[in-house]
Amino acid sequence: MSASSDILVVRLGAMGDILHALPAVATLKHSHPRSRVSWAVDPKWAPLLEGNPFVDEVLPLARKSLRDVARAWKLLRSRPFDLAIDFQGLLQSALVASAARPDRIVGFHHSQVRERAAAFFYSACVAARSAHVVDRNVELAVAAGAANVIHAFPIPPGAPEGTLPEDGFVLASPFAGWAAKQWPLEHYAALAQELDRMGLRLVLNGPPEARETLAAGRAITHCSGLAGLIHATRRATAVVGVDSGPLHLAAALGKPGVAIFGPTDPARNGPYGGTFTVLREEGAATTYKRRAEIESSMRAISPRHVAQELRARLESRSRGAAGAAQ
Repeated sequence: MSASSDILVVRLGAMGDILHALPAVATLKHSHPRSRVSWAVDPKWAPLLEGNPFVDEVLPLARKSLRDVARAWKLLRSRPFDLAIDFQGLLQSALVASAARPDRIVGFHHSQVRERAAAFFYSACVAARSAHVVDRNVELAVAAGAANVIHAFPIPPGAPEGTLPEDGFVLASPFAGWAAKQWPLEHYAALAQELDRMGLRLVLNGPPEARETLAAGRAITHCSGLAGLIHATRRATAVVGVDSGPLHLAAALGKPGVAIFGPTDPARNGPYGGTFTVLREEGAATTYKRRAEIESSMRAISPRHVAQELRARLESRSRGAAGAAQ
């Protein structure tokens, strides 16, 4: 990679995956500040990249219709790229990288991508050795020519949407990419009672169309888009989350909290940065099958246990802050 390369980053979605790619892209730009970094992303998630100092251009690629695909194709063909890096590992993302006609395409080894056919498009395949996906992405960037690793998570400020408590509150986003990763809504209702005894209110966040579903959690409901979620996360005292984008957003912002895991492996997909306590039932089986029912290992984690661990996390953080002030 030359110092002034034109680089195409391909990570179309989803929210957590885009957040997990931020340090790798920051590493690319930090290593080659004269390069031009363009990021191909689903328009739904483009706001996550607003104001990112390590991204020169955001390319929102809509793909819902043939017309959208034609426009995306034309956009990708409108400029030359020296290098494309496919952080996603899907046939779709590999096709996006290929459509740009770069001199090289770098991606993960076929044994580490979700769709093995994607690797056929790569000029170089990288077998990552790290456990966590953030570190794997950084490995991919280094293999592509980056050298100065920085673990930066630039997040836009967000914007107020809806009403939030003026005093301390715990934010939770109950939904995940598939139901098996979710914690039962009735557990959130019990957690709200536990937090009330700690002087904290529970706020459940979700999209506007989920308002009625969230009501079953018997907590304060906060329905918003992405900007509102970012703002609410910044405001929150702490976060309780499952393996989903909002949890990884909170981790990227350095928020304290508790992460509830079941079928997915927290060593690979857990909150990054060490500000969360991760709870997972001993013996929980790891699977990435997109099951439509909540896993028993998720149901087994009690609201009281979550509240106790959250209290311990907040007390530890408070002691650390007091020690740093002395």
